[in-house]
Amino acid sequence: MKEYRWATLGCGEIAKQLAENMKKQGRTLYGVGNRTHEKAVSFAKTYGVTKVYDRVQDMFVDEDLDIIYISTPHNTHIPYIKEALRNGKHVLCEKSVTLNSAELDEAVQIARDNRVVFGEAMTIYHMPLYKKLREIVRSGRLGPLRLIQMNFGSYKEYDEKNRFFNRNLAGGALLDIGVYAISFVRWFMTEAPDQITSQVKFAPTGVDEQAGILLMNECQEMASISLSLRAKQPKRGMVAFDKGYIEIYEYPRAHQAVITYTEDNSREVIEEGNTDDALLYEILDMERAVSGEADEMHLEYSQDVMRIMTKIRNDWDLKYPEEV
Repeated sequence: MKEYRWATLGCGEIAKQLAENMKKQGRTLYGVGNRTHEKAVSFAKTYGVTKVYDRVQDMFVDEDLDIIYISTPHNTHIPYIKEALRNGKHVLCEKSVTLNSAELDEAVQIARDNRVVFGEAMTIYHMPLYKKLREIVRSGRLGPLRLIQMNFGSYKEYDEKNRFFNRNLAGGALLDIGVYAISFVRWFMTEAPDQITSQVKFAPTGVDEQAGILLMNECQEMASISLSLRAKQPKRGMVAFDKGYIEIYEYPRAHQAVITYTEDNSREVIEEGNTDDALLYEILDMERAVSGEADEMHLEYSQDVMRIMTKIRNDWDLKYPEEV
């Protein structure tokens, strides 16, 4: 397979992990761009990046560049995505990929029109554990899916300038941590939920700091989700089937799951992949999609998840400045 040239747009923690995972393959990032040029220069020196773009826009028209990883704040994604796709670049964008489903649907159409690969950097779609669990579920040995229970909570000191609570940076629990829980639900559900209800507690800035969500699809598969930015709780996913249930802790980058078979209460531990290689799995799946070898980007799942989150925020009447 061809060795593709990658650039990162953004120099934060995710970009660092991207560079480090490239090194595991004996490769380096080709390019880096950032709104603050000095940070891009420093990043390039640290990780041996070949090219620093003087302007972000220069990245989009670089004929030697193949794939752009976007890891800037949520509310900046869509203009960068559209410009990159229109210039024929393949794009892998950090979650949440856009603010709402209208933005995402527009980006998907642009990618199709320009025959390039576009995907969301959602770890759940790429970690080997989830691919293994899908094989087990599809084998039928657990029976039909009944119920999914999800938790994701962290304690953040309230600061209106912090991105988690800042409305101008598309803050809030749903887009930052809820996207993991809903993506997990979508991975295991037979089809997308069409019944969506929720409750919310707002932070003083007007973004969601805590929420409860109930989902159900036409197959009567159900899910309940608890999210909080102000109360620590385990990142736990539980998927209950007719003949057993799966438990996963630290599920956004999980490498281990436990299956309990309800007939005899026996347990099976499933281990696949490595938590530290989460970005590497995304890189490999993206390159397979670009090469035409296999498309495991699950963009249709990203669209389903974004429709759910858009419906929930509409119910809350929560809009960000870019959406007004």
